[in-house]
Amino acid sequence: MRKYEIMLILSPDADDSVVAGAVDRVGRVLQESGGSVTKVDKWGKRRFAYEIRRQSEGFYVVVESVGEPTATQELDRVLSLADEVIRYKVVVRGEADEKAAVPASGVAEVEAAGKPGETADPAEPAEPAQTAGPAEIAGAAASDEGVAREASWP
Repeated sequence: MRKYEIMLILSPDADDSVVAGAVDRVGRVLQESGGSVTKVDKWGKRRFAYEIRRQSEGFYVVVESVGEPTATQELDRVLSLADEVIRYKVVVRGEADEKAAVPASGVAEVEAAGKPGETADPAEPAEPAQTAGPAEIAGAAASDEGVAREASWP
């Protein structure tokens, strides 16, 4: 699950029923894939920097939600067909908080492993990081080691 921020620009004469209908439409699409709307922020009527569809202002609504990445394709389809939506933008805001879904033993194993370069005893100094020089980088690029190969498609 990911966090999304969806900005909708509705027609300037949109009243509360039009705004509620657009937000409900977004909520239904997200619920079908297991997501939900977490927050709705109505910015109100704003003037555009330039005309869009022969209109100089629109009603802005920001919807924060949580959902699966596959839901955005259906959301794009639904919002592009909606007559009251002038423009929309879906932005990924990050991963949803899934710490509750990780079993306690898994968290303990991750915390015990630590980060690379850390030592178990804080009194011991960490080893300095090794950096490769230009000659070593050129040699590695010329050899087949470390080169990612694309999968061949049948």
